[in-house]
Amino acid sequence: MSKKKEGDHENKYENQGDQSISKTWNLVREKLSEYISGDAFSRWFKNAELVDPGHQDGVVAVQSDMHQIWIETNYMDELRAAFAEGAGIHCTPKIVVKGAKETEVAPSLELIEADFPLKKDQQKVAVRGVRGGSKVKVVTPEVEAKTQAFQRKLKRLGINPEFDFESFVVGDNSQFAHAACSAVAYQEGRSFNPLFIHGRAGLGKTHLMSAVAQQLLANDPKAKVVFLTAEHFANEFIEAVRKGNLDAFRKAYRHVDAMLIDDIQFIAGKERTQDEFFHTFNALLNSQTQVILTCDCPAPEIQTLEPRLISRFESGLTVELQPPGFETRVAILRRKMEQWKVDLDNNIVVHIANQIKSNVRRLEGALTRVASYSFLSPEKMSIEKVDDLLGDLVRDENTHLVTVEQIQKAVADYYNLNLSDMSSRRRPASIAFPRQIAMYLSRRLTKLSLVDIGDAFGKRDHGTVIHACKKVKSEIESDPEVSGAVEKLNASLERRN
Repeated sequence: MSKKKEGDHENKYENQGDQSISKTWNLVREKLSEYISGDAFSRWFKNAELVDPGHQDGVVAVQSDMHQIWIETNYMDELRAAFAEGAGIHCTPKIVVKGAKETEVAPSLELIEADFPLKKDQQKVAVRGVRGGSKVKVVTPEVEAKTQAFQRKLKRLGINPEFDFESFVVGDNSQFAHAACSAVAYQEGRSFNPLFIHGRAGLGKTHLMSAVAQQLLANDPKAKVVFLTAEHFANEFIEAVRKGNLDAFRKAYRHVDAMLIDDIQFIAGKERTQDEFFHTFNALLNSQTQVILTCDCPAPEIQTLEPRLISRFESGLTVELQPPGFETRVAILRRKMEQWKVDLDNNIVVHIANQIKSNVRRLEGALTRVASYSFLSPEKMSIEKVDDLLGDLVRDENTHLVTVEQIQKAVADYYNLNLSDMSSRRRPASIAFPRQIAMYLSRRLTKLSLVDIGDAFGKRDHGTVIHACKKVKSEIESDPEVSGAVEKLNASLERRN
């Protein structure tokens, strides 16, 4: 910013003072409360603060990344109108984070680099400044998290040191989940307990949970953080029962500072393990211990899981990881290329991102093949060579590329219905159950989220889709006619693709 602009800004606003800022913000808040529900206002704007009412962007500081993302996604139009109608300020509001872990920074809205000594090297740590010298959160892990001793500690706990927030590429598919995990990691999200993260394999659930564990340990190196798979928990429980060491087992898992469990669906069907986990879970929540769970599907879709556990899992915050979009896939590839010191032409990177769409793990596997060949072979990498290297991966990607529209048409034809019945609000059994079968097949054969499937069936909510999937699953198990119909539809759709 030029000196002239800085001077203009200071002359115009320096005399407003805290009282003027407070008065302006109260006017904005009062008007905003007319535009949104009382619950939404209390949840997202209760602790928000106006940093500088004179700034052209109307800078509003909120308490966490979660608040920032949610407001930017859902309430920017209302906030803009509240500034204009309530305080007479016509601006495009800017939402920034003012976190619990704070440091004073120079007055600027630029990204500042602060140097922290780390043995012989220096670690660049980015902090986001707020105009006027306000306090802001340091958004990268603590310096200690980068030391060799700390990494050895992570490995002893079963945490991959490479899975931190810095290495996680955030896209539209993961923005909400990343914000929730960040809020918990910086201990701004106590109301997000338990945090339940679900999504298909290879989308980054374990990465995010590992990042939270790292940051919790960086915040407090003495914290007792339990990080394990549900299979490990079940095996430990069985061994404790066999040896008669249940008291020691319960002491180990019920007196911790945080518990993070991967692949919780593994305890489905294991009645005694579920019972023990239920009581462990309750003990942790009652002591306000943070619990994070990952799963390959929403809690209500876990077969043979006790309803009381489903209820507990849904009592906190549930977030979903979806397959990454094209821009995110390209960003992931470029991040990995930087880490691996690989240089590929941009057209090669774009081609890989266009071919591999289902999950991050497979995308990284594709890059590994191409990068390895590029390193070992003197010939220049070409699109044709990439297609040759990734042939089996691409074929597998395309095996089940069935669309919701194809499923809806197949089901409508099978039951002699109109295609419009798939999205209509009509509810006779002759229409409702085939529509539920179509939802079930959409969940099974596509990579769409519950919300996207609900939208395709007449803007129904994700709960309706979950109910449909559970009902059809139950009918398949008890009614051979339904089972046969679903298998025929499934086979015809897979043959088509």
